[in-house]
Amino acid sequence: METRNLSTTKPNSNPPKQGESISFWKKNKKTVPGRPSPQKESSWTMPKVTSGASSFQDFQDSVRDAWDIEDDEFAVMSSDLKISKRVSQSAALSVIDNHRSSASGNSRQAAQSISGQDYTSTSRKYKYEINDAVPPQRTQNSKAKVICRTENERERARAEKIRQLLSSPSVDLKELQSLSYSGLPFSVRGTAWKLLAGYLPANVERRTQVLERKREEYWNCVQQYYDSRLDESHQDTFRQIHIDIPRMCPLISLFQQTVVQEMFERILFIWAIRHPASGYVQGMNDLVTPFFVVFLEQVLSTDVEVETFAVDSLALDQRSNIEADSYWCMSKFLDSIQVNYIFAQTGIQEKVKKLKELIERIDATLHQHLHTHEIDYLQFSFRWMNNLLMRELPLRCTIRLWDTYLSEPDGCGSVLLYVCAAFLRHWRKELMEQKDFQGLMLLLQNLPTHNWDSEDISLIVAESFRLKETFDGAPRHLGSS
Repeated sequence: METRNLSTTKPNSNPPKQGESISFWKKNKKTVPGRPSPQKESSWTMPKVTSGASSFQDFQDSVRDAWDIEDDEFAVMSSDLKISKRVSQSAALSVIDNHRSSASGNSRQAAQSISGQDYTSTSRKYKYEINDAVPPQRTQNSKAKVICRTENERERARAEKIRQLLSSPSVDLKELQSLSYSGLPFSVRGTAWKLLAGYLPANVERRTQVLERKREEYWNCVQQYYDSRLDESHQDTFRQIHIDIPRMCPLISLFQQTVVQEMFERILFIWAIRHPASGYVQGMNDLVTPFFVVFLEQVLSTDVEVETFAVDSLALDQRSNIEADSYWCMSKFLDSIQVNYIFAQTGIQEKVKKLKELIERIDATLHQHLHTHEIDYLQFSFRWMNNLLMRELPLRCTIRLWDTYLSEPDGCGSVLLYVCAAFLRHWRKELMEQKDFQGLMLLLQNLPTHNWDSEDISLIVAESFRLKETFDGAPRHLGSS
């Protein structure tokens, strides 16, 4: 493959000299809490693709994209471009019409023939690039709600059993974790998640007092720190949060409401200020979503559609409680996996390495197929682990998967590896049918899960449990026999 010089951001800028290190992480001259402030780079060149990235630096070099360039540099770069508005609008409408017509066909058949442009989608109003923070939005099945709030007879019986457990004087957390691993009915999920996250105490008599104290503590933090979001030392952090939040679930109207986006901004900014070791990292905005939806469900009647509900119609104290509860549960959850979000995200790098070793051990044929076509595990599984598979799954499936995450004492720190391995092997047949790098990457980054439900997630969880029981704590099992 020939070397491609994508562009330079300033006229007459010289490309990096051979041997110079090019960083994957966004550069900014201004101070970001908890992060170093390296010099801004004004130009870069895509290196030649080799047989596979031998180090994380190689991967950084191979996936640099335009999001590394700042707004002022885009202005300079775009000044030389002359694009007809009429031509661009015509091209955009042509793409939208093409996707509309393809969506009317058999979605599963289109998804399986994903190489090239032949994968199912709704009207693509939202631009997506491989390295952008915006996930590919998939067509929602008309028969499957975005957020499932129904319970069958079996789930109602389980819900009653869990209610009895939750109302006991002191909740047996191990039993609750066991029940949560296989999925929770939506009617008891909110209280169960607060207990599993360590936000609520097991002692039922202390819960009201703890909730009042923690909610007051959160709003005291907002009052103390939120006004500093426009300070020079914090404005870059808040700016990135402000940019990322509208990108969340753009096809779900709930998250496009101004009041909801303001709630998320406060949650994420306060978390970044209180956790300077990592600060805010792109993708953290997604991790608030499950908690917010589940706690919103608690205050709504079962006949209300959560995904279209107008949150500003809630009483102020209800909105305040949902926001505070979402903050504390996300904070407790992230505390257990914060190593994934410190500078260079070394925790994720280590998990990607283990995923590669695990797949090589349990499915050598699939591993060799990926290796032959120069697919590096970082190129697809980094996003999986950074967002806990949230961008690969519909929201209803994400919530079910988080029942399992929260049931783990270490907050999904260990189970995530095996969930990703089970998820990858689930698509083994489709992956083996792809015969080139492009087809494999398009499939891996646009997996057709839009029709999935809790049963599909249960299969992934069951396989991940088998793998975890076999390999976790036994690293020698990963070696060749």
